[in-house]
Amino acid sequence: MTEKENVNNQDDALKDTVASDMENNQNPVDEQPKQEETPEAKESQRDNVSEKKSKRFKIRHSQEKALEEEKNKYAELNDKYLRLFSEFDNFRKRTAKEKLDLTITASENVIKDILPVLDDFERALQNMEKNHNEADIQGVTLIFNKLKDTLKKKGLEEIEAIGAEFNTDEHEALTMIPAPEEDKKGKVLDVIQKGYKLNGKVIRFARVVVGN
Repeated sequence: MTEKENVNNQDDALKDTVASDMENNQNPVDEQPKQEETPEAKESQRDNVSEKKSKRFKIRHSQEKALEEEKNKYAELNDKYLRLFSEFDNFRKRTAKEKLDLTITASENVIKDILPVLDDFERALQNMEKNHNEADIQGVTLIFNKLKDTLKKKGLEEIEAIGAEFNTDEHEALTMIPAPEEDKKGKVLDVIQKGYKLNGKVIRFARVVVGN
């Protein structure tokens, strides 16, 4: 064998050795088997899930509670507003009524003071009729009617008495006499002093004589 062939043989043997080593190094490494979860790990995961659910529940509960509080505040404010509005409306109506009553009362006092003047006018007219003084009668009658019309416009009206059923709401019985007829029992036979109403309210009762 020549020296050249010997060298070639050595090279081939070296190549085979290197190739064999490379194949051994390229063998796949067995993968590590996947470890199974331990009961402790599973329990920990369940605890985490439960904790998250608990947090979500607490947040939702807190939001619902806040909403309920806001609703209660709104209902309370609305109730206060309605009460205040009602009180103001009652105050306004009461004030208006008091003003009206004050005006009526003031008019009532003035007219009450004038009623004796009407009585004097009527007595004067009656005396003039007895004396047959026509000129004086006409003049005084004109003034008297003018005064009555003025008072009537202010709400004054005479209480009907003669021949009416005796009514304690309008009449004051000064005396009672035997009725001349059966159908006149309990009725007004005579008027001692006329009665008056002001805007439907009796300001002076009619003083009358009643049949018995």
